[in-house]
Amino acid sequence: MTVTVPSQRPASADLLIHGGDVLTVDGAGTIVPDGAVAVRDGEIVEVGPAGELRARHSAAETLDASGCLVLPGLVNAHTHLAMTLLRGRADDVTLQGFLERVIRWESELLSPENVATAIRVAIAESVRAGVTSALDMYWFHEAAEQVAREAGWRLHTGPTFMDVPDPADGIAYEDRLAWARRDLAGRTGKEARRPGTRPVLFAHSAYTLSPEQLTGIAALAREFGALLHIHAAENATEVATVEVRYGKRPVELLDSLGLLGPDLLLAHTVDLTGAEIAALARTGTSVAHCPVSNLKLGCGIAPVPRLLSAGVTVGLGTDGAVSSNTLDMLRSLGLAALVHKADGDPTAVGAEQAVRMATIEGARALGLDAQLGSLEAGKRADLIVLDLGGPHLAPRHDPWSTLAYAARAEDVRDTVVDGRILMRGRTLTTLDEGAALAELAALVSRSDLV
Repeated sequence: MTVTVPSQRPASADLLIHGGDVLTVDGAGTIVPDGAVAVRDGEIVEVGPAGELRARHSAAETLDASGCLVLPGLVNAHTHLAMTLLRGRADDVTLQGFLERVIRWESELLSPENVATAIRVAIAESVRAGVTSALDMYWFHEAAEQVAREAGWRLHTGPTFMDVPDPADGIAYEDRLAWARRDLAGRTGKEARRPGTRPVLFAHSAYTLSPEQLTGIAALAREFGALLHIHAAENATEVATVEVRYGKRPVELLDSLGLLGPDLLLAHTVDLTGAEIAALARTGTSVAHCPVSNLKLGCGIAPVPRLLSAGVTVGLGTDGAVSSNTLDMLRSLGLAALVHKADGDPTAVGAEQAVRMATIEGARALGLDAQLGSLEAGKRADLIVLDLGGPHLAPRHDPWSTLAYAARAEDVRDTVVDGRILMRGRTLTTLDEGAALAELAALVSRSDLV
């Protein structure tokens, strides 16, 4: 007897997000009303009107985004995620007072296990806030990577250099270059590298590392094609410290050492001269603007309008949860759109510019704008669905303005990374949030440091 099996239309997409307005953040600022995004193998294969994509793609999984805004996931271009462990313990102090406390606590408290515990909570907070990708400078990056991998979240991290007594990881400075070389060697080749990531090295600053150390770290980064990330010119005291020690301001020093360039991303850059801004533009050096942290520590306001006018790529970061108390990138986005108007120019940083800083410009600062930061065919499927149903978002005249001036982290309904749904309907799908919070609470209760 012959059995006839009914033919089935093969699924042409793994995931179809449909029905919402799609803010692509492409070069033209394309908005697709009642649009859709089709995803296959973690990659966006098509963006367009929902009716057309529903007809063309039979998806294994769908997200109905009706009444919502679909946009690229937010890129946190500077953070220290596991500092969630110390949130609230170094408030209302200067940057230098903050560093004195935190560096001591880190050397006494941190371990791979404690970093893993803290970063689970950080990832949960980030996913809830629509952050799909973060550049994380911190100790025990291997533990952080393991947790992020298990959660399906995109983490950009690597070895950190900071020449301080009793480093948290116990690796003597003279052994760190060899350790970092082994780490980078393990990331070479397509098989070892996740799409949408790149190797990264972190050199803390020009006041915790000598010019010779900075030069050596930069040489190693360039050997492996890695991004180099450094704190620079965070406040006037830092600038004065470096100038007294080496006769040059931080950015001047980095320029004189040949470190500025398209593979360097500087965090903060609050205290800059016109000549330094010109040097950043000339060399293609990028900046991560952290307005919440800079204001809270009394560092000042970075000259972002001048940087943008000069053609410098500027992304957005939250900094760590001990200096900003939040990993909410929508808060950073909104503040970036507001704080620069204080000089009297309401156009200094507009809504669209701020949204771009939180998405495509952050990806560009990481050197990953060909893969991340906008909703376009061929890019990785990192996106979020923002529920527009709240009264604080009504009426909805312009999605850029809605995001910059009205949206909140709690409006994020769904978060997708590499085509995998990490949060559906405000429920995390790859992390046990309750267990993560309980582990962090138990760790804090056991410690006499916090």
